Amino acid sequence: MKYITLFLFTLFSFSVFGQTNEYSSPVKIPIFLSGSFAELRSNHFHSGIDIKTQGVTGVPIYSVADGYISRIVVSPTGFGLALYINHYNGTTSVYGHLESFRDDIARYIKNIQYERKSFRVDLQVSKDRFPVKNDEFIARSGNSGSSGGPHLHFEIRDTKTEEPLNPLHYSFPVKDNTPPRIYSLMIAPLNEFGHVDFHAQKKTYPVIFANGKYQIQNNPIIPVYGMVGFAIQANDFFDGSNNRCGVYSIRMFWDGELYYSFKMDRFSFPEGRYVNSHTDFEEFAETKRRFHKSWIDPGNRLRIYDYVRNNGQVRVTDGNIHTVRFELKDLHGNTSILDFKVESKSGQVVQVKLPFNQLLKYDRSNRFRDEKIRLDFPENTFYDDVEFIWKEKPASEQFLSNIHVVHRNTVPLHSSARLSIKTEKLEKQWQEKALLVTVDTLTQKISAAGGSYENGWVTGDIRSFGNYAVALDTVPPRIVPLSIRDNSTITESSRIRFRITDDLSGINVITGTLDGKWALFEYDAKTDMITHYFDAERFELGNRHEFVLTLTDNKENESTYKASFWK
Repeated sequence: MKYITLFLFTLFSFSVFGQTNEYSSPVKIPIFLSGSFAELRSNHFHSGIDIKTQGVTGVPIYSVADGYISRIVVSPTGFGLALYINHYNGTTSVYGHLESFRDDIARYIKNIQYERKSFRVDLQVSKDRFPVKNDEFIARSGNSGSSGGPHLHFEIRDTKTEEPLNPLHYSFPVKDNTPPRIYSLMIAPLNEFGHVDFHAQKKTYPVIFANGKYQIQNNPIIPVYGMVGFAIQANDFFDGSNNRCGVYSIRMFWDGELYYSFKMDRFSFPEGRYVNSHTDFEEFAETKRRFHKSWIDPGNRLRIYDYVRNNGQVRVTDGNIHTVRFELKDLHGNTSILDFKVESKSGQVVQVKLPFNQLLKYDRSNRFRDEKIRLDFPENTFYDDVEFIWKEKPASEQFLSNIHVVHRNTVPLHSSARLSIKTEKLEKQWQEKALLVTVDTLTQKISAAGGSYENGWVTGDIRSFGNYAVALDTVPPRIVPLSIRDNSTITESSRIRFRITDDLSGINVITGTLDGKWALFEYDAKTDMITHYFDAERFELGNRHEFVLTLTDNKENESTYKASFWK
């Protein structure tokens, strides 16, 4: 039975984590990484690795194994241009932020875009449409979608579950002799009797590397008491790159015994937002530093934890000195260790208890009601119970309500909450223009939060706490021509470009026509740029042409630009 178990485990490792050299590299240049699997990002874990493309776009991209293209995506945000290839071993490879597809794929997608009259496409493809071989050219790297610079976003997924798998379990040629780096330690009291260094609030300690090891600066023995939790700020690095990447594995030991452990092997996309519970969300909101907590909130349902005692919370009330160790390791075995000591010391601690309106329970649905505001929270919106605070502030004339301070933005929401704010009486012509906005009370800057008007209330779904009010969006989008003027020749021979912006609710529909026929405009949301490339197969070029561009925002405000030109 022991040998059968060993064989099955080995077979699982080979099939799921690709230890059989069955994948080739997606690029023919040396692989250097700017982002790693499960790296901590805003509201999600990074689902793949980011491969540097030497600071340029247009690098050839190749299929990593035999299979077929199963999905093609074109989007102004997210992965931008992306290809998904299903392989015969039960995995799917993903290639994101592409500049262009191979010519036959590009023609196929362009026909679909014209057929649907839509730049945005998310297409499931039959397995016999684009079969591919290992190492076959499929696309060129780019900077499309929400990319912050030229690179290839690359993933391996379990085809059946669509869960991303850590690509570094496979045999891609990534050099890594660099151990993780540790920057800071955090200790937090987790009950009303707890303290850290005789304070009822969490405290952070800088960590230094000295004499070949990590240690807390000045190497103190830290007095603590009650129920406490530990957290660590750290990053991993790869050879040939200065980019901060995510840590693969963290283990915490208490007096030499394992107390907490996680590994970043795989996760599901619905789990991604639990990153706000896995880390200290409040600390990131206030300081932009991300700490891995070694305690688990009651509403955290992540499956990355392979061993946890007492939810990672440590009771320290015995009056003794205890040793704590954090062990950080990457997939190549590079290891960093932080050792420190805490001492159980009771003492008089001032507890500041803030008043609150209502206790919201993490494991059930909750609702809050007042004459001017309604809030509905579905079950599992929170990771722990919330002592909810709400108050009103007077607002300027640009708003149709007071400013509602809806708790603190340092507390995360896992699911959307339904928010309704009562408005002043609105004439019918303005009702469809009303929406919820978030308000920076220092600058009075507002951002759209969606929603619609009905029976004196504006209602929408929110994903974060903060300051909310009701405003009107009556301003149409702005169109700035960059390569065309009315009754003139165009200034660029192969394309027409515009910069488009909207001041509040956001651009919803882009419609361009050339000589009365729908024309495809590529949209790059991060640069506010749309571009039409002249297509001699679909339009008769060489004469005077009539061009019309119409933009509609999410509150039905509309702008139109018209021009005649010669081409």
